[in-house]
Amino acid sequence: MSDSVSDCPEQRSAVTDAEVEALVRGICFKTGPPRTLGVEVEWLVHELREPWLPVPPERLRKAYAALRSLPLRSALTVEPGGQLELSSAPAASLMECIGAVSADLDAVRAVLREMDIGISGIGHDPWNPPRRYLHEPRYDAMESYLDRTGPEGRSMMCSSASVQVCLDAGYEEPGPLGHGRRWWLAHHLGAVLLAAFANSPLSRGRPTGWRSTRQSFWAAMEPGRSSAPPLDGDPRVAWARHVMDAPVMCIRAEKGPWRVPTGMTFRDWARSADPPDRGDLDYHLTTLFPPIRPRGHLELRMIDAQPGDDGWIVPLAVTTALFDDPQAAETAYRTVKPLAERAGSQPAPCNELWIAATRDGLTDPELREAATACFAAAAEALSRLGATDEVRSAVARFTERYVARGRCPADDLLLQFHGKDTRSGGQDTRFHGKDIHT
Repeated sequence: MSDSVSDCPEQRSAVTDAEVEALVRGICFKTGPPRTLGVEVEWLVHELREPWLPVPPERLRKAYAALRSLPLRSALTVEPGGQLELSSAPAASLMECIGAVSADLDAVRAVLREMDIGISGIGHDPWNPPRRYLHEPRYDAMESYLDRTGPEGRSMMCSSASVQVCLDAGYEEPGPLGHGRRWWLAHHLGAVLLAAFANSPLSRGRPTGWRSTRQSFWAAMEPGRSSAPPLDGDPRVAWARHVMDAPVMCIRAEKGPWRVPTGMTFRDWARSADPPDRGDLDYHLTTLFPPIRPRGHLELRMIDAQPGDDGWIVPLAVTTALFDDPQAAETAYRTVKPLAERAGSQPAPCNELWIAATRDGLTDPELREAATACFAAAAEALSRLGATDEVRSAVARFTERYVARGRCPADDLLLQFHGKDTRSGGQDTRFHGKDIHT
């Protein structure tokens, strides 16, 4: 949501549809040895002592002004609903990434705490309806466009938070770390990660019937914007066609509101009398929201924000291990291969596999079995990737509390909602109408 693209078009140099396809193929899958990784962590922002209350806009503006003065290594951005996001710089190792983002989060929390503001890792706001904090031409246009197909777009913009793991596209050659294998793996292992880390079962104070309400909203948006391309054939060709055939959300303008077209694909625009330029293409790419988005690297977007100050570390560590350690990647591939039949030909996130992961989490027997094998492979790989004892212990605790029991963090929130005591570490985590422990 916070992709860095200028709101103002630069001097135009039109591109043809053939040039656009060539550009997309060149910029979205940059292959080579997997060497770097990154993470984007989003947080819901609320009153520190009354976390069901949003922070008033004026206080939020002062808080973000104070945060922007910090010497952070991560990029700090704000989502349309006021959610906070930290995006790490590309890191050479898992521990380098964790160390940099952890230090930045400590600094951010210290500033916010002084202002009586807190942040929580939940995939979707459990209490409040969507409300927009940022009022800019691109978000005005986005809201207008998404409102055409239902309320899910506003919830996605203003009420959701995630952990997005960013990994290199992989080698050009085939094999466990080849880009074709990694692209396929992401779309099947992604359902397992979604189920294991689902953490958004509530909306407006009530259960929704989904373990990941956040992902249910992504799936309910228009398929041309939130779905994956077909997985048969070359990933570059499939993604380029997907980009060209996706609807145009809006057309940037130097002054005034942005135009919101109806029924125009990017291919249509490229073949029109007033075709787009490279900046328009760059912006169009940021308006596509598939669960795995190629941006030179692979951006895995299906994981809900996680509870606890350091909960985000577990999905980062597990995902990195299953993609970047050759042995773990091979195990993950063999483990999720049987799930492909269940996914069928329908693209993620609207196929049966992804819907089950979104709705049921690890109560689904097949997803639980796959998660058990994948988390075990990740645990073995973490030492080979240089993970510290602390990180390995965090993954082990998550595995014991959730994966081994066929549960996910959403199940804790549901127990809290129904008033059942789910004490952990001596903390009362009951849901008493409003006070939910995150």
